[in-house]
Amino acid sequence: MKIQEIYQKAIEMGIDADFRSKEDVAKVLGRNKKKFEKLSEEQKKEFDQESLTNPYSDTRVLHIAEDKEIKKVMVGIDIEPAELLIAKQLGDIDLVISHHPIGRALADMHEVMELQADLYSKYGVPINVGEALTKERLGEVARGVNPRNNWRTVDAARILNMNLMCLHTVADNISGNFVREKLEAGAPEQLEDLMKVLSDIEEYKEAILRGVGPRIFVGNLENRCGKILVNMTGGTDPSPKMYERIGHAGIGTVVDMHVAEDAKKEAETAHLNVVVAGHMSSDSIGMNLILDELKKQGMEIVPCGGLFRISRT
Repeated sequence: MKIQEIYQKAIEMGIDADFRSKEDVAKVLGRNKKKFEKLSEEQKKEFDQESLTNPYSDTRVLHIAEDKEIKKVMVGIDIEPAELLIAKQLGDIDLVISHHPIGRALADMHEVMELQADLYSKYGVPINVGEALTKERLGEVARGVNPRNNWRTVDAARILNMNLMCLHTVADNISGNFVREKLEAGAPEQLEDLMKVLSDIEEYKEAILRGVGPRIFVGNLENRCGKILVNMTGGTDPSPKMYERIGHAGIGTVVDMHVAEDAKKEAETAHLNVVVAGHMSSDSIGMNLILDELKKQGMEIVPCGGLFRISRT
């Protein structure tokens, strides 16, 4: 496989795992196309035309130094110049893949957050409320990312002549879908049962050994789960105000990768159980399932940068 083929395969897998229907995802692309068509020729030059075929703004090919058949890939949850130097030192790495977004993918990450409103709507939060709170949080994220040195790692890839891409929401969709299916199959009644389901997943087993396994942030082992919301996609954390609305919608337990302190307090006020499954471990699930597809094509995988590599092939 070449770089673009890997990129397209990851997007296809992300769409297949998306909680939205393929028709709904197609509508997102359709709206992007309408925006593009309304622009002047000069404005079209500034438009991110990848968004016409890829619904995930935080998943991008970042630099192509040499378009060739990819035989060996270095993959990390986070890739910075240090990891690129390691890849260069190894000498036979054809492509470096980051999970977390870099460059344009980080600058535009806030755009993918719009899918959060759809997620919460599916679980009973009125779409108008979900959209309002999501847009508020989206603005915060966009302003926070704006002053960052987003292109530092991409610049390093260019100087070192390394191929580089990032796969964010596509992998998060896969992680969320995987954990959701495990919990549906396990049908946990209490948080104790839920924690047992999570601890049987290989990436979380590894996280436990590393001291960063799943934790109950709000609630206790004896609490009944009620309706469970697996909240692992959508770019980054939702607005803390969303937890009250989630509680009103009938959700009993939220399973997330990470939860900020202000969100934890909102969840306590809303009487929600909150289980933090783990960040690197949860991210690793989706990346591992993508990497297994690359492995089937004969590629060698070199894990780094926080990836808990578990192969299911």
